[in-house]
Amino acid sequence: MAEHEFELEVRYYETDGQGVVHHANYFQYFELARVEMLKAYGHEYADLERDGILLVVHSISCRYHRPALFGDRLRIHTSVTNITMARLEHDYKVFRGNELLAEGVSTLACIDRNGNMRRMPEIFFVDVESGDPAS
Repeated sequence: MAEHEFELEVRYYETDGQGVVHHANYFQYFELARVEMLKAYGHEYADLERDGILLVVHSISCRYHRPALFGDRLRIHTSVTNITMARLEHDYKVFRGNELLAEGVSTLACIDRNGNMRRMPEIFFVDVESGDPAS
């Protein structure tokens, strides 16, 4: 299945008064991870939306192990764990160095502009062996 990693630095506004990342920001990190993963495979969310394809969060969760702090350099590992005709599932792991800070799971539904389910675009079906997008 497709995998991707990228790094980001925790910004001050993402933290509380003690310099700890607010728990809700992990969901923004996960969204950023999905966008960066799609870019790494040569596609843009804006192009999908222009074509009337919307990927909306059906469900999302996060399990917190250790706090991330202001100034930390985080590495977010994202993997596609399941894809169906209308849904896409991701797993996320957030690391500081080799220390696992949080794990998440999301399911996205593919809909049109009217909110009707639609078929997942072919670009999301990857060659399992190579991890490359389907042609």
